Amino acid sequence: ARCVTLLSRAASDGRYRAVIERAIAYLRSEQEEYGAWFGRWGTNYIYGTWSVLIGLRAAGIDRDDPAIRAAVRWLVSVQRTDGGWGESNDCYHEPATAGSGARSTTFQTAWAILALIAAGEVDSEAVRRGVHYLLTHREPGGLWEDVEFTAPGFPRVFYLKYHGYARYFPLWALACYRNRAAR
Repeated sequence: ARCVTLLSRAASDGRYRAVIERAIAYLRSEQEEYGAWFGRWGTNYIYGTWSVLIGLRAAGIDRDDPAIRAAVRWLVSVQRTDGGWGESNDCYHEPATAGSGARSTTFQTAWAILALIAAGEVDSEAVRRGVHYLLTHREPGGLWEDVEFTAPGFPRVFYLKYHGYARYFPLWALACYRNRAAR
C-alpha cells in the first residue's frame, strides 16, 4: 500500500502504472472477507486498512470501488459508542478480534478517520463522531496521550510504544478533516 502511494504520487505520468496495477491486484487479494486489511507496523487491521485506502485513492481508484466500500463498512462497524476506534494487539493471533479492544485510542481513531476521508467519507457521521472523540480526549496541554502499545515488535513476545503516535496522528487527522470539510 505504501509503495502504491509513493509510485502514484511520484509519477503522475503513468510510467509505473503496470507496477501499481500489480500491487493493487495483490492488495485486493489480501483483503479480508469482512473488508479490512492486515497491518504490520501499527496495530493492526485499522492501521492496515488505513494504509491500503490511502494507496488505492492515490492510485485513482474510485471511492465506489467494491473493495473501498467494504473497507468503509468494516470501519463503521467497529467504531465504538464513544465515537473512537480501538484495537488490541491480540488480533495478531486472534483475527476474529480485528477492530476491537478494551477502549478507543486517539491514534487508531486518527487512522480510521484518515482512512474514511481517503474513501470519500469526509461528511459522514462516522468521521464527525471520530473528530468529536479526538477533540474531547485531549490532555490539558492540548495534545493526546494513550497508554496502549502502538505496534507489535513480535506479537505475544514484545510490543512497541511509539509515543509520538498519540500526538501527531490525531493532529494529522484533524488537519485533514478541516482541509477536506472546508471544500
